[in-house]
Amino acid sequence: MMVTVTHFLKLYAKIHTKLLFKSPAAINFKDEDGYKIIQLSIMNRAEKVYNLIYHIIERTKSHREMTDSSLNNLGHLAGRLAPSFVLSRTTGAALQLQQELLWFEEVEKQLVLPLQLTEMNIYKETPVMVFTREHQDLLKQGEIWMKTTAALIVTVNLASPCSKKKYPAFTIFAVCNAFSLFTGATALLLFLSILTARSSEKDFLVSLPRRLIFGLLTLFLSTTAMMVAFGAILFLVFCDQRPWMLAPICAFSFLPISVIVTVKIPLLVDLIRSTYSPIFSKKSYLESCKVNQKNTIFTK
Repeated sequence: MMVTVTHFLKLYAKIHTKLLFKSPAAINFKDEDGYKIIQLSIMNRAEKVYNLIYHIIERTKSHREMTDSSLNNLGHLAGRLAPSFVLSRTTGAALQLQQELLWFEEVEKQLVLPLQLTEMNIYKETPVMVFTREHQDLLKQGEIWMKTTAALIVTVNLASPCSKKKYPAFTIFAVCNAFSLFTGATALLLFLSILTARSSEKDFLVSLPRRLIFGLLTLFLSTTAMMVAFGAILFLVFCDQRPWMLAPICAFSFLPISVIVTVKIPLLVDLIRSTYSPIFSKKSYLESCKVNQKNTIFTK
């Protein structure tokens, strides 16, 4: 059966497991270029479709000899750059490259045989060669994005440790000030390590995003402690004689915290989700297939 890519995406965006129970032949649908559903799901980074049909493909072993007209196996297809509408779902070139690496490693580990990793298509390229060629521009953009983000935060963070030492050593101020200094220095070192690192493709998978995550977390802690210390010293100095100053001191102290949280929390959430939240959850789909015990293709 021939279907277009557009029809495929619309059909399988709403597909339910019961459809495959009733029509197992749907797994062999092809588009106008001869690509099957598993190939289309990889090329279009459709993780929901991939998770749904992975256990079927793996059970039948139908992927082992699957190639297209250019002799591309599934590894070659995973090495291609995702369509622009897929990349646009992720913020920042670095996180886009991270998602691409996750897809490539998933297909390489689960669906490609060891010998297929060195197989060449008609252009004399292995899957790794295809990935490197297709993603070289994204790698450059990701490195620029990562270092620009780190440089911007370093510029803001550099000013904080230098302006705190002239306040009196009251207990609450001293504790918060010291904590702010230590966490600020840690954040600074993490961001500088990003700026000075020579980045490769693999670094964008975990290493660089993890540094940015911990750098942002320590920056939040440093900023919060700095504002608490600043508010504490103003309170201790002025509020005994001017109690009305307590409200504006609190308001102005938490203004920088609210700004940095508003600006950087979405980036931090995206980083954590992209780095630590798996997009491949095949187990739930495998278990759901055991509901229908009549269809032997899905049961042992």
